[in-house]
Order: sequence, then C-alpha cells, then structure tokens
Amino acid sequence: MTDTPDHTDQPADVRDLADIPAVEVISRAAVMLMSSAAEKLGLADDNPDASDRLDLDEARRVITALAGLVTASVEYLGPHAGPIREGLQALQKAFREASSVPDSPGQGPGEKYTGPVY
Repeated sequence: MTDTPDHTDQPADVRDLADIPAVEVISRAAVMLMSSAAEKLGLADDNPDASDRLDLDEARRVITALAGLVTASVEYLGPHAGPIREGLQALQKAFREASSVPDSPGQGPGEKYTGPVY
C-alpha cells in the first residue's frame, strides 16, 4: 500500500496546484484578499458606514498583505497587474474614507509597499 492519495473521487473541476500556472494562483490569492478587504470595509452592505462587518483593523491587515503580494509579484502578473493594482488602490482609498482619523499620506494600509495613495 502506498501513501499516494487517490484522486479518483475528486470532482472533474478540481485541479492539482501543480497544474495551475503561477499567475493564476497569484491572481486568485489577490482576488481573495480584495474580497476580504471589501467585506471588512463594509462595502458589500448598502450602507458601509453602518455595516456590522466594518472592521478597520482587520481591513488594514488584509490590504497590507494584498499590497505586499502585488508589489512582490507585479512582474509576473502581465495584463492582470493593472486591474489588480486599481483594485488595491480603490480599497486603500475606501479605507481612508472609512477612517474617522485618516492616516497621513504614505502611512495607510499597504502604502509602505505602494507609496502614498490620495
């Protein structure tokens, strides 16, 4: 008996990570971080300012992680880089708007990686 997992019971749409191109893995991770940040900024709700999900501390962490990922992998993202960067900047701006005392330019989430966002 071997320790090799049997993949015969996996659904047809499940792929091994080894078969997925790096740009797709990075892009998926970026989209997941963007979605998480948007949720934590309350952007999925009709009134983000009154959202039960609003958690700026958590949003800061996720946006900073996203900025690090984007900055470190931008050369590999090709045509995906532009839209991902735009999404990151939109989240950074939304964070600034949601903050009662906005960070100084260059001090906001992820700005140590991306530079100031106004």
